[in-house]
Amino acid sequence: MGELIRYLEHPRSGALEFSDMGPAWVPVRDGVSAGTLRAGDVGAAEVAGRFDALIRYACLRLGRQLGTDVTPALSRRDLADPAARTQSLVNQLVTNGTLTGSIRIPGAVGHLHVTADLRAGQIVCHVDVDAPRTGRPTTRVNWLVRQLKDAPETVRIEAFAMHARGGGATDLLRQVRAEPSMLITDPARELRAFRVAQSTAAGTKRGSGRGAFIDSVLRAIDDFYEQIIQNLKPWMPAPPRLRTSDDVTPVQPVAASLVSTAISSQDSPDLDTASVAGDNQPMR
Repeated sequence: MGELIRYLEHPRSGALEFSDMGPAWVPVRDGVSAGTLRAGDVGAAEVAGRFDALIRYACLRLGRQLGTDVTPALSRRDLADPAARTQSLVNQLVTNGTLTGSIRIPGAVGHLHVTADLRAGQIVCHVDVDAPRTGRPTTRVNWLVRQLKDAPETVRIEAFAMHARGGGATDLLRQVRAEPSMLITDPARELRAFRVAQSTAAGTKRGSGRGAFIDSVLRAIDDFYEQIIQNLKPWMPAPPRLRTSDDVTPVQPVAASLVSTAISSQDSPDLDTASVAGDNQPMR
């Protein structure tokens, strides 16, 4: 079975090729640009289905390069009802002129999200990253920027504050490197997450090759994974420091006979004081 899979994945086998967006691509693309596309158009559903097939092909292609199982990131509803997923894409295409998909990569910091904006002629890839749970807002921004040291300076970063609605502060990586505080609108609010996004030009041709939509999507996915996602690691809290009895001092004022300086699991690892009932004291 392994040898069969290896054969099917070989570029010369032709088994995993995806080289055509279908005959409805050009009319649908032009309809999106002109604003004349309607949800009932047969071609819209065909293009939506081809886009989902392109995302599946991108997963197989990326998984072959990484040596792991890369799959489309679909909700339970989409898996249970593919027709509803297609209709959702059609509605996006008619309303916003966009097609969207997500890719699940084992071990990655988050899903790789892909948006094909046919009106703007752009492919946008983004990943959402949870912010550290400790430190000042600028410290959290710098944590992310350090991991993007080799990323293109045109990458866009958006910061989302805790309990805030809507989008957050956003700017290009080159600006954030110079001034991390640009992503902080309210220093009193903690940052909960970041969005890292990269935009590239979308091809227009239905087939494959230079200037083709398919190749522009595949290239955008590969570049975003290589330049961004594979270099990002999730934040991990520092392990608690092993303490000694000298690290624990009583809170004053407390009678000396009632104080215990013995280490307890109830002590906070972030504090150097403890106020607990005395150990080995006779009951009165």
